[in-house]
Amino acid sequence: MVGSFIRVGILFSCVASIAAAPTFAEVPREVRRLQGKTKFEVPNKFYAVVGQEFRINFANIWEREDVPLVPIHFRNGNKVDLKPGDMWPEYGSKEAAYWKHTPTPNEAGRIQRLVLCTARDADNASDCDRTELCIAPADAGAGRDIAILIVGDSLTHATHYPNEWARLLNQSGNPKWTMLGTHKPGNATAGVAHEGYGGWRWQTFLERYEPKPDPAKRVWSSPFVFAGADGKPGLDLPRYFREACGGRKPDYVTFLLGINDCFAAPADDPAALDKHIDGVFANAEKLLGAFREAAPEAKLAVCLTPPPNSRAEAFTANYKDKYPRDGWLKIQRRLVERQLEHFGDREAEHIYVVPTNLDLDTVTGYPTDNAVHPNKDGYARIAASLHAWLKWQLYEEALAEKRK
Repeated sequence: MVGSFIRVGILFSCVASIAAAPTFAEVPREVRRLQGKTKFEVPNKFYAVVGQEFRINFANIWEREDVPLVPIHFRNGNKVDLKPGDMWPEYGSKEAAYWKHTPTPNEAGRIQRLVLCTARDADNASDCDRTELCIAPADAGAGRDIAILIVGDSLTHATHYPNEWARLLNQSGNPKWTMLGTHKPGNATAGVAHEGYGGWRWQTFLERYEPKPDPAKRVWSSPFVFAGADGKPGLDLPRYFREACGGRKPDYVTFLLGINDCFAAPADDPAALDKHIDGVFANAEKLLGAFREAAPEAKLAVCLTPPPNSRAEAFTANYKDKYPRDGWLKIQRRLVERQLEHFGDREAEHIYVVPTNLDLDTVTGYPTDNAVHPNKDGYARIAASLHAWLKWQLYEEALAEKRK
């Protein structure tokens, strides 16, 4: 259980000993290590919507599960008028295993600059990092007409989070929306489509070509790959938009990939693992580059790979002893760290990071017998994270339009 990694004694005894937390500007942008053992894994930005609760599960942002968690405090980094020894008021509220916040209407449009700090430990050391919470108004994007393209693997194929995203978009205060895509499974709700296929990787979307695809036999061809005049298959996004999307280009494209790319990577060889991830990112850059060329105005969202089920027995049920949980957890954590480094701070290129790893509870968000596929609640949290990112983009775009 997530909560089992928290030292309860520290939780209650160390809070009062925290000295004044540093201001936002005093905390370096890069993550700082605590005694060389642990570190936060948080993006530079995460997103929320007025009236919708957002959570950060502590176990999902900690480097290693075998290092007990100390209390994590979310403090408003804008506050600078503190005296030595003053306590900063907490932002949001903290439970044993997660931090949560439901933005109020008076926070609409704000960027809350937050400093995350652990309590001081026995050696008087603390760990700090900084991030920004971007809070979108509940009615961001109302009156707009947008097109979304969802790309992914089996988590997308299941269609649960696209369905939930559609439900959120159908609430009042949202834009008119269209989901582009050729894949419409039987459980897809009205208007839901995507390009999500079980077992697929970044490379699969670049290269797979089946002259006679047969969905009934789970034989698919990449929707982005077509045979050319010479009969040779190749990536052709302009043709995809013409033939599969009625000529409409997406305004927003989301990519939830990485599990199949890295699941069998060498977990216990850091150098080999990084080399493997380098190859994955090379394929990701090819696909992202093709989208940037074919749809230059589209915003491309790279989703952080979700954490696995907290239950080791779920991995045993799915993979016997071939792929244990601790191995995939090492890979997933390093992959997320690398994703943050590689795809972060690239908004000028229309590339964004969506922290779909933060709000997914690895206990309540998974069934007991599935290692990497969430349950209904887990998929709903992925949808909520994507929705919050989209709403912030809509809000910022409206502001930019007003400035013209």
